[in-house]
Amino acid sequence: MKHLLDFQDWTKPNLESVLETAGIMADVLERPVKKVPALQGFTVCTAFFENSTRTRLSFELAARRMSADVVTFTSATSSTQKGESLKDTLETLEQMKVDAFVVRHGASGAVHQVNRWTNAKVINAGDGRRASTCTPNWACPA
Repeated sequence: MKHLLDFQDWTKPNLESVLETAGIMADVLERPVKKVPALQGFTVCTAFFENSTRTRLSFELAARRMSADVVTFTSATSSTQKGESLKDTLETLEQMKVDAFVVRHGASGAVHQVNRWTNAKVINAGDGRRASTCTPNWACPA
């Protein structure tokens, strides 16, 4: 699956694969070293244009536990505060060779726009009122 934009787009094999991976990661979390090399050499950018604690940290921790390099973007400390557009921001980040974006934005449809503007993989971490988050719950065991 290249993108994770909406749950209704999932196929049964996609869902089965995610559930299988979640089971594997649950076992990994019981080990002394809670990492696997699945995303080694892969760069994930968490691009959050809204405040978030659990969602952002869950995605960052999940990516790190799969050995990805993580770049954290928050709009509060970025050039978006000076008027830079969402498109310009994402294009700048893509020029840094980001492999995947985890995007949270207050405007419905914003994540779908990001998907059109980038060649990287895109995961919807909250898209206005239209879409719910896809937080990797295994990153935060109960």
